[in-house]
Amino acid sequence: MANRYGEAALLAARMETYGKAISPADRWNDAIRKLYPTSPSAQRKGSPRNAFLSLCEAGLVKGIPAGQYAPSNKNKSYAIRAVSLLAAGTHKSVNSLWAEVTDGEDIPHASQMDVVLALWKNGLIVRRAEPANAPETPVETA
Repeated sequence: MANRYGEAALLAARMETYGKAISPADRWNDAIRKLYPTSPSAQRKGSPRNAFLSLCEAGLVKGIPAGQYAPSNKNKSYAIRAVSLLAAGTHKSVNSLWAEVTDGEDIPHASQMDVVLALWKNGLIVRRAEPANAPETPVETA
């Protein structure tokens, strides 16, 4: 089971919008208030929020169109790189992902990988068949 920030990502991604355009930030804020109703500091924690918004921005969260949702920050690159590692099958835990995305630097983990793993394990990350920059393979015809 995901930690609460992972759960917030799941709630936000699965939120029923009833046809309304609800921004990823509003989805996150709604989910986090449900999970931390009495903790404003937990509601404001930026790292997991930025990881979620960055994945949404990149078009990696199912059901949420790509757009401009997150300011440029290290959490963006951490989250997107973690998805690539998961897709490659080389890293599967919070600790191994964190060590790789931070290049082994001694940076405290702040639940970014919990967000990525929760979405990944629940099938809410868009998995691309092949990278966008992959060369086309010619198809031979008989």
